Amino acid sequence: MLLWALLVGLSFPAVGLMSELPPLSLTALRFAIACAGLWWLVRRSSDFLPAWRLLPLYTLMGLCLAGFFGAMFWAAHHATALSMATLYVTVPLLAYLLGLGFRVERPGWQLPAILALGATGALGLAFAEARSHGEAMQLGIGEAVFFLGCLSSALYPVLSKWGLAREWLPESAAVRTFWSLGLGGLAIGLLGLAIEPANQLLSMRWQDLALVVYLGLFSSALTFWLMQHATAVLTPGAVTAYGYMVPFVSMLLLFVTAPEQIGWHWLPGSALVLAAIGLLLRQNGENAHAR
Repeated sequence: MLLWALLVGLSFPAVGLMSELPPLSLTALRFAIACAGLWWLVRRSSDFLPAWRLLPLYTLMGLCLAGFFGAMFWAAHHATALSMATLYVTVPLLAYLLGLGFRVERPGWQLPAILALGATGALGLAFAEARSHGEAMQLGIGEAVFFLGCLSSALYPVLSKWGLAREWLPESAAVRTFWSLGLGGLAIGLLGLAIEPANQLLSMRWQDLALVVYLGLFSSALTFWLMQHATAVLTPGAVTAYGYMVPFVSMLLLFVTAPEQIGWHWLPGSALVLAAIGLLLRQNGENAHAR
């Protein structure tokens, strides 16, 4: 999940470099590229072909992914980076609450406390980055759409854990990732053809295409394969809590590209995020030892 956080943290700057293209069709293309990359891992798996009764669950999981990335592509041109980073902090808490509803989370105080600590740190980093760029927090249609995307993102590991707990989903993380991305991409692609000027994709620059290939292989296929691996042994709240490392990765990237922006205002948020991840690793280790 630390590797996952690194890859996701690098994907946000990549999305910001893209031209404004139809978000649903762009997400479908990204998922198609991800499935092409995963095909080499799953093609010889004994449980590659899912049972018919699993197709609705895989489709719903895929729509969760498509909903988040479609919202992110659209909101990137209608919301500030600060607003998006702040709303993204809600994902672990949303996953924890949804996990309680699906009975794949254990009620208690330790994990919510760690989530609150990490959220505080991530918010500190978001406001420190906003100070560097002169941005301000705002609430509008872009933020509302992105929040719905965050809710979709939180539901994905919950549905995965729920399906695993009932022994409906296969043990292979690659197979689960392939079918959720494939069916979700198909559904969101059909919706994009119906409501978007999908022919605008033909106007993509070669830089846009290169970014979509990168996002498809690394920020979709690899990251969700890693998340599916983690979901098998961690709860949804614990899995998504590693998202608090994403603004920390963005901060390190900023220091590499603009070292003159290093200042003490980055320290409180960084310390809280690292403390939260350390506590989370400790708790996960204790739970694994107890099992």
